[in-house]
Amino acid sequence: MKAILKKFMGNVLAGMLGSFMAFGLMLAFCFFIITGIVMSLAQDKELVYEDAVLRLSFDTPISEQSSVQPDMIKFSLKSTLGLKAITDAIKSAKEDDQIRGIYLDLASLQAGFASVQELRNALIDFKKSEKFIVAHADSYTHGTYYLASVADELYLTPEGSLEFSGLSADIVFFKSMLAKIGIEPVVIRHGKFKSAVEPFLQDEISEANEKQTRKYVQSLWNTLLEGISEQRDISVEQLNEMADKLSIRNSATAKSFGLVDELKYKDEVFASLKTQLELDEDEKITFVELGAYAKNNKSPLLELEKKPEIALIYAEGDIHMGKSTQGVVGSDTLAKAIRTARENDDVKAIVLRVNSPGGSALASEVIWREASLAQKVKPLIVSFGNVAASGGYYIACAADEIVAEPNTITGSIGVFGLMFNAEELMTTLGMNTHTVKSNTYSDIMNPTRKMTVDERAIIQTSVEEVYDTFISHVAEGRKMEKSAVDAIAQGRVWTGIDAKEIGLVDTIGGLNTSLVSAAKKAKLTDYSIVTYPAKDEYERMIKELLGEVKASVIEEELGSSSPIYQRFKKVQRLKGVQVRLPFFLEVH
Repeated sequence: MKAILKKFMGNVLAGMLGSFMAFGLMLAFCFFIITGIVMSLAQDKELVYEDAVLRLSFDTPISEQSSVQPDMIKFSLKSTLGLKAITDAIKSAKEDDQIRGIYLDLASLQAGFASVQELRNALIDFKKSEKFIVAHADSYTHGTYYLASVADELYLTPEGSLEFSGLSADIVFFKSMLAKIGIEPVVIRHGKFKSAVEPFLQDEISEANEKQTRKYVQSLWNTLLEGISEQRDISVEQLNEMADKLSIRNSATAKSFGLVDELKYKDEVFASLKTQLELDEDEKITFVELGAYAKNNKSPLLELEKKPEIALIYAEGDIHMGKSTQGVVGSDTLAKAIRTARENDDVKAIVLRVNSPGGSALASEVIWREASLAQKVKPLIVSFGNVAASGGYYIACAADEIVAEPNTITGSIGVFGLMFNAEELMTTLGMNTHTVKSNTYSDIMNPTRKMTVDERAIIQTSVEEVYDTFISHVAEGRKMEKSAVDAIAQGRVWTGIDAKEIGLVDTIGGLNTSLVSAAKKAKLTDYSIVTYPAKDEYERMIKELLGEVKASVIEEELGSSSPIYQRFKKVQRLKGVQVRLPFFLEVH
């Protein structure tokens, strides 16, 4: 008995010791994080420079909003610039007498085509100052070259490459894979172009989906060609011929066909910059990094004089019920932000920035309601980013004005419901279920059995009702006949330039265009821009820290398969009827 008691007490003490050690490690971890944050803040100093070159490099994905994240290695803060912060920095550099020009260091660029368009427009505006823009890369993709094409001097590493073959879209299909593991997708939809569910129902693309995909891929390509043609003085016909014949096969052909000015290594580019800056060979170029410059040039937090406000509200990510998280637009969070801006007398106009493929129909309806209420009392302008489709368009359609880039993906006005029947899989695994229910439809959408004809009819009715509500909102907001909306809806996807032609978009432009329009409609000449919902960066960092670590571990372990895993995680989050852009579409 004593031996048993001794062993028991030993186990208890060992458990307590382990708990204390874990608690101690957690305290130490928090101490290091907080210390790193304090040290990072203490190191922030005013930027001092003269006769400098602003270096633009994009090592991290460009999102809509700037963020601050903990660096687990250095125990410090890592800032990520949002799109507006970058374009604001370029605008400041245009007026900054101590900035002589911009150096585009395009080793990488992780951004959608519409974001690239906004950056490009900001650089074109910068050129009005008659300051130089020099671009260099070891290799150019379609996106990086489109951005670099605005440069006065465009360089490529001698043994580098330039991608110029035209755009393509990849759509991944999963029907056969699901069949092999005994899972049957159950899809109920409205919209002959609503291809969000095709990857689960078919092994190849439908005629309707191929038609719309070909249409907007070609529209994206045309936008790129027209921009490159204007800046490089090469006709669109010539550019298309280069792509069709795959004329650009190496750095030499890129130069001979006029897509780049010279083939130079980075040190040679720097030597050229020194000449332009009238520096001696042994003098160093004063480079100002984008992150430091953006931080140095941001508006002061406090103003002596209170100004009328334009509320800038961000909706970035999939739309779901509840609170917003990283990459997810929560209906509660966004609806509250719009309501707060509407009820704030200091806010004279609202700009809703949408970068979303859609999501929950109910969540979209909740957000639409607040947007429509706001539009009745003050100007509401919606600015589209890379994508504003399906639910992303749903929450925007009540606006006074919708602004999109020519290559924004939008539309997709259609509805679907997606469920899975795992009966065959369970049988294969030797599992079965017995359901006890109180009423006929108590177990409707039960994933362990086939759906009945009556159940399918009920859900189809629900889908049709949501679709009718959707097109009714669009018809009211866009001042169109309901039948006219239905004709251009059906789940079809459009680029911004095509959407303008059919009445789904009013103006071609970026976020700055939307802000200017909001100020004009509110009759404002002097105003401040206030972001909603307000962010507590440190609270957000703590909440997302474990999530970021988990994501990085998954990415490290799965490698190139990580995107497919993330797609299935999105499918798992689907609840209720969906208004969403086609899944798994990548244009490159």
